[in-house]
This record gives sequence, C-alpha cells and structure tokens, in this order.
Amino acid sequence: MAAPTEQRDEGGIFGTQREDLWWVPPTIIAIGFTAFIVYSTWAAWVGEHFFTGLPEAAAAAQGTNYLSPFYSPCLLQGCEHGFLAGVIPLEIGTISPAFFILWAPLGFRATCYYYRKAYYRSYFADPPACAVDEPRDDYQGETSFPFILQNIHRYFLPFSLALVGFLTYDAILAFKFSGGWGIGVGSIVLSLNAILLATYTFGCHSLRHLVGGGKDCFTCDEGDETVAKKSWDFVTFWNENHMLWAWLSLFWVAFADLYVRLVSMGVIQDLHIVF
Repeated sequence: MAAPTEQRDEGGIFGTQREDLWWVPPTIIAIGFTAFIVYSTWAAWVGEHFFTGLPEAAAAAQGTNYLSPFYSPCLLQGCEHGFLAGVIPLEIGTISPAFFILWAPLGFRATCYYYRKAYYRSYFADPPACAVDEPRDDYQGETSFPFILQNIHRYFLPFSLALVGFLTYDAILAFKFSGGWGIGVGSIVLSLNAILLATYTFGCHSLRHLVGGGKDCFTCDEGDETVAKKSWDFVTFWNENHMLWAWLSLFWVAFADLYVRLVSMGVIQDLHIVF
C-alpha cells in the first residue's frame, strides 16, 4: 500500500491547509525584531546619555553609577567606570563608542541558531511556518553566500562570554553610589540584564558542543559522569528554554539602555537607598 502523500493547497506562496492562525507568530517576531533594530541603532548612534556618571548627566542622576549595556565596557575617556575606562581615546561628540562594542553581541545574536529560524520565517518566509508554502522551490540551506557566513557563530562565543563578565561587573558597580553602597531601581535593572544575558549565552548550542568535548553521543556510555558530561548537562538545562531567554534578554537589554538614558537625561529619577 502506497504511503499517503501530503495534502496541500496549490496556491503558491502561503498555500496551506492549516486552519489555525499560523501567521501570527512570524508577524509578532518581525515586529519585535524591527522595533529592536530601530531602537538599538538609534541608541548606539547618538553616543550620549549612556552613563549617569558623566558630566552631561542631569543633576538628578548624580550619585548613581549606571552604565547602558549597549556601551559596556565603557571605553570613553572621562567615563571612569570599570577597568577598561578610557582605553579608546574618544571624547563625547566624536564617533559613538557603542560601535566598538555592539558588533560582538549583535553578531552573536544574528548568527544564533534560534534567531536564524525566527528571522528566516518572519522576514524571508523561508518557510513562513510548518506545512506552509514558501516563495522558492529549491533549498540550498546555508551553503552559499551570504548565509554561509552563519557558520561563524561559534567565533562570536568568546566575545559574548566576556560580555557577560563585563555586564556582571557593571551590575556590581550599579550598587555603588556617591554616598556609599546601596540599592536602587537601576541596580536591579542592570542586575537582571546581566542574569538574562547569562542564561541566553550559557544556553548556546555552540557552547554546549564545546564544553561537551565535541562528542556526538553521551548516552552511548552509560554512567558517564565526566566533567564534560556534567558541563554539557548544565548548558543543556539552559538550552531547553533558549527561545525564552533569547527574547527576554533581547527585550531587557533595550529596556536597561532606556532606563539608564532616561535617568541620565533627568526624565525620571532613580529611587535608591544608600546604606
């Protein structure tokens, strides 16, 4: 008896027999991606109001020590924040220091295995959803330019791991105020940002393969309790919800920048207690 063939409409692109709202997820993803790209590009371009400790910050922001994650580590002369302060001889009014930093996290996210699936579906409709016709008949995968460049994802991993360290350091400094150590809303915002970025980075598929020693099979050896296996299990724990951490960290990093920016401009006042 012949195997049943797949039944699909012959309506060209988006032809399908699915009756659910399959188009909603890719549409929401496209809106979310676009909003983040527009905001992050603008925030990186302006090159100001990214640190509440700079002279340009509003009087209400003085005493706080908040640095936008888009500008971390702080490389600008006069920033005096962190151990890399002033590494690049830039002054306010020249090229934004964010452009020396954002290439690493953006490259890491743009080539991420989950994000590839998300924007392939939402922007390229390739495919727009399961069992839905796509605009092209052939499939070449990521074997030709420019998509073959997606394979450099693993090389962005060390920079992203370093960024987790920088943002953790920034989160610690966010509890330091002019009058001493304390806690503020900005301290919590930047701490959550470091945590969410860590959960996303530590769930990376490339990191799981790396810490696992490049093995293709752990279950082949029962009772495997090696350091590689335990490390692989740790990364797998976070990898199981990689999509969740990807979106939460993407949203929160933009929110953290916005919060620092509004405090620096004096639009809102940070609530904090100094011990």
